[in-house]
Amino acid sequence: MVKIDQIELPDFPLLLAPMEDVSDPPFRAVCKDNGADLMYTEFISSEGLIRDAIKSRQKLDIFEYERPVGIQIFGGDEEALSLSAKIVETVNPDLLDINFGCPVKKVALRGAGAGVLKDIDLMVRLTEATVKSTKLPVTVKTRLGWDDQSKNIEEVAERLQDVGIKALAIHGRTRAQMYKGEADWTLIGKVKNNPRIKIPIFGNGDIDSPQKAKLYKERYGVDGIMIGRAAIGYPWIFREIKHYLATGEILPAPTLAERIEVCKKHLRKSVEWKGPKVGIFEMRRHYTNYLKGLPGIKDYRARLVTLMEPAEIEGVLDEVTANYTGYEFERTPIELIDYHQKCPIN
Repeated sequence: MVKIDQIELPDFPLLLAPMEDVSDPPFRAVCKDNGADLMYTEFISSEGLIRDAIKSRQKLDIFEYERPVGIQIFGGDEEALSLSAKIVETVNPDLLDINFGCPVKKVALRGAGAGVLKDIDLMVRLTEATVKSTKLPVTVKTRLGWDDQSKNIEEVAERLQDVGIKALAIHGRTRAQMYKGEADWTLIGKVKNNPRIKIPIFGNGDIDSPQKAKLYKERYGVDGIMIGRAAIGYPWIFREIKHYLATGEILPAPTLAERIEVCKKHLRKSVEWKGPKVGIFEMRRHYTNYLKGLPGIKDYRARLVTLMEPAEIEGVLDEVTANYTGYEFERTPIELIDYHQKCPIN
């Protein structure tokens, strides 16, 4: 069993990474259904929360079926982070996470997210201020360092543990890498195997198959894995990894019926939470992934991204079900997209 303060998780838990414009309640719902053990909200600007920005406040929405669930905040000012932590506390999540990992310019170059990696003393002050301002367990998600010349994650882990964080998730790239190249888990393993480190250490970066999850579990000894981009349009990654770790068997690819069922649930949750107009519009990015692999699906997909009525969209999905009955999906590699290219900040 892995524990984050008093939160009990299964042995070797699988975490859904916080992803801006992705990890909203509808997406979290289908990931929870398929085995995610701990989930996080999209990251929330501490300044946005304080000035009562509507989008920031909406991101505080969490639901009982999601638990355990954490709310992630970011910012570069001690007072703002402390105040936003108190606001977060009012909605009673299971934990509060600080983002020191987002690499996009409009976050990092404003002295937040991965930008804080250039000033470890500031990172420690920000974290300590947050820990002292809330009764919630505080965790951190970060990267190896700012660039290849400043991979300081070993120092960061010790110092953040010393000021009270309860778990640390590490993405195996620097800020300078963004999502280029291969994630390097070597330093993640060193952090985990440091005898001074007593908190859970979760590895993140490039986990796109059950085989890789098992390999990295055994090679680096982490307490669990955080999965982000591989789950976009493919929430089954959680159940597939769990099954493989337990049995050594690869599950068959999700059937057409499973894909359509999850797609419909995602759509309904999206409309329910965001309203019909925004819910339908923002759901459009997901159809390609849910229907990937179906031959000649282009025409159906074109209709799905133009319709504005939920019933009409579900009607097209029913057509897909009828016209592709019996189709067996081949297992293909999961494409890890660079979703941060469209990362808005409020």
